[in-house]
Amino acid sequence: MIRQKIVAGNWKMNGSKESISALVNGLLEMDGSGSEVVIAPSFPYLSQVDSLISGSHIVLAAQNASQEIKGAFTGEVSASMLSDFGVKYVLVGHSERRSLYGESDELVAAKVKTILELGLTPMLCIGETLAERESGKTLEVCERQIQAVIDLVGISAFEKLVVAYEPVWAIGTGLSASAEQAQDVHESIRAFLAKSSKSVSEKVQILYGGSVKASTSSALFKMPDVDGALVGGASLDAKEFIAIVKTAG
Repeated sequence: MIRQKIVAGNWKMNGSKESISALVNGLLEMDGSGSEVVIAPSFPYLSQVDSLISGSHIVLAAQNASQEIKGAFTGEVSASMLSDFGVKYVLVGHSERRSLYGESDELVAAKVKTILELGLTPMLCIGETLAERESGKTLEVCERQIQAVIDLVGISAFEKLVVAYEPVWAIGTGLSASAEQAQDVHESIRAFLAKSSKSVSEKVQILYGGSVKASTSSALFKMPDVDGALVGGASLDAKEFIAIVKTAG
């Protein structure tokens, strides 16, 4: 099955009105791509970016959302608010949310459920730490994180979400899994999903995230089970990000 590639840029807590305007205008010079190009600015800049990319081929994502729909939850942002800004994707369970803010597998699953119910597409981030990789627990961790979501929303929901495999040890460290290492894990994730539904496992897009650069992305995108990338730091550089998009085809 041919799955469309997705190249998503997670800008994390970076940017200003001025720098974001320059970055988006740089990205708008990109030729049309066969891949879906997604950018995820911080909440305060969603409206600005939504206006700048209007009518273009670039798609908007948010970096997080509450598991609650509305109410007395100071500082939280609901998926229904995000849809007001043309957001299509919402990152859920990013390793920084899990490690720095204590988001559990169960909370991540609850967020996935709410985001789906409100008509947006969760980008479910999973992945292991260096200690977990060194002790041979990579697949155990990824499967546990996925199973929590299956338990709450069912396997069929995976037709409406994207999985992003991010080895935590490769985020912001300059280390990156080799294309072959990424392929091995992606293939195993797909095999795990296939235990619940083969047809769903063949459709779901699985992205790789973790110090993705233009110099490494070409080999990654050639792998049969790597359906794109979730790009961190390199997505803040328009030329670098465009180069990554080009290697995706």
